[in-house]
Amino acid sequence: MNDSLKLYRNIADFVFKYGMRFHDLRCFATFLWAVVGLIQSRTVYLSQWGLHRPGRAEAASKQRQLARWLENARIEPLGVYQPMIKALCQAFQGERIYLALDSSVLWERFALVRVALVYRGRALPLSWMVVESKSAMVAFETYQPLLKQAAQVLPATCQVILLADRGFVDRQLFKAARDLGWGFRVRLKGNVWVGHHCRPSAKVGDLMPQPGHALFIQHIWLTEHWFGPVHLALAQVQTQGGFEPWAIVSDEPTSLKTFDEFGLRFDIEENFLDDKSAGFQLESSQIRNAAALSRLCLILATTTLYLVSCGIQVVAHHLRRMVDAHWLRGLSFIQIGWRWLAQALANSLPLPSYLCLLSQDDFEPVFASKRQAARPIAVLYSLSQLT
Repeated sequence: MNDSLKLYRNIADFVFKYGMRFHDLRCFATFLWAVVGLIQSRTVYLSQWGLHRPGRAEAASKQRQLARWLENARIEPLGVYQPMIKALCQAFQGERIYLALDSSVLWERFALVRVALVYRGRALPLSWMVVESKSAMVAFETYQPLLKQAAQVLPATCQVILLADRGFVDRQLFKAARDLGWGFRVRLKGNVWVGHHCRPSAKVGDLMPQPGHALFIQHIWLTEHWFGPVHLALAQVQTQGGFEPWAIVSDEPTSLKTFDEFGLRFDIEENFLDDKSAGFQLESSQIRNAAALSRLCLILATTTLYLVSCGIQVVAHHLRRMVDAHWLRGLSFIQIGWRWLAQALANSLPLPSYLCLLSQDDFEPVFASKRQAARPIAVLYSLSQLT
């Protein structure tokens, strides 16, 4: 059997099983060939995808069909995607999970806003939108639907913590998280005013301790946003570029763990990197239409789930060393899955027999190098605390 056809049938079994549906079978088939083309070509070029679709049609015809699919207004990306991600998220029943909210700018013309599940060193897309914007900062009213859409696919028994950086600081975001029953860890700008019953209101930046110290202030109010009571963790965190001020507002009392929790937010940046230079080469796309880009993100998100699931199965069955030269795991699950598929197709090995997302506990954490593992995210030598 042709390798592309074998991969096509394998993916079709899974996405159909988990409830992914289109209004037309031809749209479903084109979508599957797009995922196959993306996996095998490792690029978003539609002309490259067509090379991996068997048949006697001309290359231009295959490319036009893919382009028409991306422009098809009847395809609502999240409506198609939600049944599958909802089924896979059932693995997190009763767990404490972290969601990252972030945005990425494309060609200084579009902003891709995404809510993603932090998962084993990466983040898996739950909901997204593409809007025309030269800045990564998007108004709350614009991205608010993404929060509700993410909540719809998560088990009701999950304890959800929302992570976001300074560009998303907004009283409406904090209130929306509370209304959804979520906790939050959000980084504040230095010019945000806070009030505390033991001291007058002050700017967050003026409260920042010296490097090597952390300050925890409980039961404060964000006076400018008039929101509270909340809790604050302050430190100058050591990064590769030196010390960086972190002021994390939390719905729960803060401690050193608060910095570790907020640090998980950076996993969504790895997800954006997978979309771009480290994986799918999204910025090479010639598409300049927000709705079409959102449908392209559906293809990327589905491919990400398939590859991560494949990588998890490879590691769980102790086959990682067949595709990863590191003694300890040095590749992400998406890269392990990608390599395994290439090897499986080349050597007639079995393709994944199911899709799965196991619990959050990482049975084999990534370990890129001893030097990297020895470098802490934050170095806090002593502790000052105000309650």
